[in-house]
Amino acid sequence: MPSPSSREVIVEADGGSRGNPGPAGYGAVVLDPVTGETLAEAAEYIGVATNNVAEYKGLVAGLTAARELFPDATVHVRMDSKLVVEQMSGRWKIKHPDMKPLAAEAGRVFPAGRVRYEWIPRELNKHADRLANEAMDAGKRGRQWEPSGSTAALDTAAARSAASLPPSGPPGDAAAGAARARAALVGTSGTSSVGTPETSEQLDDGLFAPDEAVAAQARASLASAARTEATTQAEKAPQGWTGPDMGAPATFVLLRHGETALTPEKRFSGSGGTDPELSAAGLRQAEAVAEALAARGTIQEIVSSPLTRCRQTAAAVAARLGLDVHIERGLRETDFGAWEGMTFGEVRERYGDDLDAWLASPKAAPTGGGESFAAVARRVAATRDRMTAAHAGRTVLLVTHVTPIKTLVRLALGAPPESLFRMELSAASISAVAYYADGNASVRLLNDTSHLR
Repeated sequence: MPSPSSREVIVEADGGSRGNPGPAGYGAVVLDPVTGETLAEAAEYIGVATNNVAEYKGLVAGLTAARELFPDATVHVRMDSKLVVEQMSGRWKIKHPDMKPLAAEAGRVFPAGRVRYEWIPRELNKHADRLANEAMDAGKRGRQWEPSGSTAALDTAAARSAASLPPSGPPGDAAAGAARARAALVGTSGTSSVGTPETSEQLDDGLFAPDEAVAAQARASLASAARTEATTQAEKAPQGWTGPDMGAPATFVLLRHGETALTPEKRFSGSGGTDPELSAAGLRQAEAVAEALAARGTIQEIVSSPLTRCRQTAAAVAARLGLDVHIERGLRETDFGAWEGMTFGEVRERYGDDLDAWLASPKAAPTGGGESFAAVARRVAATRDRMTAAHAGRTVLLVTHVTPIKTLVRLALGAPPESLFRMELSAASISAVAYYADGNASVRLLNDTSHLR
């Protein structure tokens, strides 16, 4: 065994709040990087706090536990909080006043050069997750967590084993490993996942960045054996069902802007109209979706349509995540020409023939020189191609409009243009599409509004 001065340890940490803010707790574990042996555990119920505060406190506890074991060690921190990992790595600014002192405290435990941070998917952070839930469960009973009562180390063994298996299935289906980990956890854990009040299924629905689990596995200690086995299976399998590892996809989380005054009246509102602001209801929706995205912790960049309603929605999310907003003109809504501000019925009454043509053909434009669906599709596809090349392996929030989102989903599915009229897309809804290096795409989510209920 190496001497303490050369010892490296892994710290996995997590935290959660049942209510955000609500009853909160954290968990942290120190692991041997070679054997996976648990060297130390820490957990605590901290009363009412937010998810992010609990996550930072878990980080501090894990680093402190590692220092008590090996004061001169180097530390590899692994967390499923993108916010904490990016902020502690110095890539994201720390804007929230509650986070700054906690980040400073974490930074003082070890010299900065002896700590490195890595984001891992939630399936691979279940030990710390279970400790945090045990702490919250103890707090619910009016007690504090006790090491003697913990089963976290035992209950996460099956999930670790499942997550270490190489992915299987057709090209583009890299969610298999995550699905196996979830299945293992269902059989071993009855406690709720961090950040949710009840079920582990709610914690990671695999819709935003499940394939980052594959990238994390490739960095794990068993990566070499896994790749060897995957190569052997690829040589034996029929062509078309297995192929080279395309890496983590560019994952676009598609957020429709919040309501404006025109939204509940179902009026055409594109890029050629009055550029309305968010209504009071729309501002509330923007704050709700910002909270939901912060809890998921997967967003790495934010890109917005230039229109006001999208920029306002993006600004709410950016303030919550501590990110900047980049403007992309290719994400703007359709120009509806003379129809801007009108209801469907009003357009039918005034421009019936033009409306019939528009409904019948993607090449027909709205009255007065607006954009056809075919023109929008070319613009959106060009924007998609440019952005997937620029953001390979990253999860990017695109704040945009009904037509661009529906178009991205339609193109990903290979569906005909008329499918645009068969999708529901609510204000402030979340959809997601993953794009792979071989050109394949996978629709992960459509019109999720659970954060608004």
